[in-house]
Amino acid sequence: MLTKGDNAPNVTLKDSDGGDFTLERYRGKPLVVYFYPKADTPGCTNEAKDFTTLADAFASAGVPVIGVSRDTPAKLKKFAAKYGLAVILASDEGGEFCEAFGTWVEKSLYGRKYMGVERATFLVGADGVVQTVWPKVKVKGHAQAVLEAVQAL
Repeated sequence: MLTKGDNAPNVTLKDSDGGDFTLERYRGKPLVVYFYPKADTPGCTNEAKDFTTLADAFASAGVPVIGVSRDTPAKLKKFAAKYGLAVILASDEGGEFCEAFGTWVEKSLYGRKYMGVERATFLVGADGVVQTVWPKVKVKGHAQAVLEAVQAL
């Protein structure tokens, strides 16, 4: 997993409308990138809703929030519409972005091992360097903690 001081990789993803999306587009301003396992599941929905609730505060700080999963752009579009999400959602269907950030990991559920996206958040500085990492995120209170880190920049 990337750590503080690492350069954030610039891989092309698809946004929820199917258009190309890169982190390079946001160079020159800080950025929050959060990874979540699967759209429209309870934890992922609550996390996206929490970031949406604080969207105005992130915007006031000049910091976009990008949610990344391996869901298709069409699924992300439905997810955003269903819950009125105000964060940018990006699709990493091929997994290159998750791999580059180190969030594609082996998981275990009921003794069964499988590969999946680890819930993690990265605060990337205006220069493209990772400022803060939140690995193995617990959803409750997380968006607020990220906002406080953003406001401390």
